[in-house]
Amino acid sequence: MIKEKHLIKVICLLLIVFSLGGCWDKKEIERSAYVVAIGLDKGKKSNLKITYLIANPEYGSIQQGGSTNEPPVEIISFETDDLVSPLYKANAVIAKEISYNLMKNIIVSEKLAKEKDFIRWMYDTTKEKDIRRDTYLIITKEDASTFINTNEPKLETRANKYFDFIIKRGIETANIPDSTLHRYLRITEADADLFLGIYATTEHQDEDPSSKGDDIFAGQLHTTGKTNKTQFLGSTVFKEGTMIGKLTAQETRISLLMNVAQKSPPMLVTFPDPNKEEYRMAAKITQLKNPEIKLTPRNGRSKIDATLPLHIDILTDHAMENYAKDTQKRNELKKYIENRFEKKIMEFVSKTQEEFKAEPFGWSLIARKKFPNTREYKKFDWMNTYPDMDVNISVNITFGEFGRQSRMPRLEKVRD
Repeated sequence: MIKEKHLIKVICLLLIVFSLGGCWDKKEIERSAYVVAIGLDKGKKSNLKITYLIANPEYGSIQQGGSTNEPPVEIISFETDDLVSPLYKANAVIAKEISYNLMKNIIVSEKLAKEKDFIRWMYDTTKEKDIRRDTYLIITKEDASTFINTNEPKLETRANKYFDFIIKRGIETANIPDSTLHRYLRITEADADLFLGIYATTEHQDEDPSSKGDDIFAGQLHTTGKTNKTQFLGSTVFKEGTMIGKLTAQETRISLLMNVAQKSPPMLVTFPDPNKEEYRMAAKITQLKNPEIKLTPRNGRSKIDATLPLHIDILTDHAMENYAKDTQKRNELKKYIENRFEKKIMEFVSKTQEEFKAEPFGWSLIARKKFPNTREYKKFDWMNTYPDMDVNISVNITFGEFGRQSRMPRLEKVRD
């Protein structure tokens, strides 16, 4: 009986020992240098200039009592020929092991993104197992190294949290597209649609384009006060893996509304009041469902009929027209908004056909279903056929609320 008890104890000890075997390759946090963003520029002697934005995991930690003499980030730049070997080259300067475990941002200069060989360097990311497919692709007006060094968040001291917050919020407000490395590679390999990347900059223009509404790029939003110079607004256009242009915030929102592959987030917009154009109305747009796309393939000029259903809540009524109570004025407002949206969307569609020669709406997914097999679809050649297609846009508006106080007082009585 005693021997059996000893045998059980020995077996339990052996099990405990074997369970600890998985910790043989563990790494302490303080032994690693965590890269939260990579900057890519055109090199002078080599193909690339790479910049590492490395976060300090000990900064603001509980063990340090919320403060440390060490800086929150470390930035290092050097030239290289690829994205894989720099992991070890950086250790000539950085004492700790370079890690991509927290890296979710690849920042590329506009100059490099327009290089015809840009896609070759992007495929280096598929060779490094620690680079995640949900990494965001950010294109900057200036050099990526300048962008990283100039970017100084005021409230988020941790660089990884700053990028996480501002990008996710930008996607939620439809100011920027949901631009990931996975989507870039997938759309590029499909060779049918345009890919939209995130556009950002720390350089501001002197002019005040406030009269343009949402028809602006990053760097054109006029702000004052003590805040970060960095702006994330608008998108960049990629065709076959190379940047060919950029879109304003308004154009980016149109591309999201007309996209059949993903549902657009709710967005806030403004437009002139149809009765008194000196005032602008604010509205919240909610996409009820993905746009309905009807494609009619023809031997000559193919036809696309697109219908976009939208739910709109009117948030302001500075002209005090009482649209909620006046049926006739409400119908006029409905027709006005539908015509305005149809015009804006058609202008953008024409731009994609004439300037980009391709579309960012994912309409090729609808086109695939019109053909019996892949061979026939490839023969149709969607990207080269799209610029000559006859496109018709129809917008159907459904009104929701007209504000919490639907009935507006007469301005004359208020002033008396």
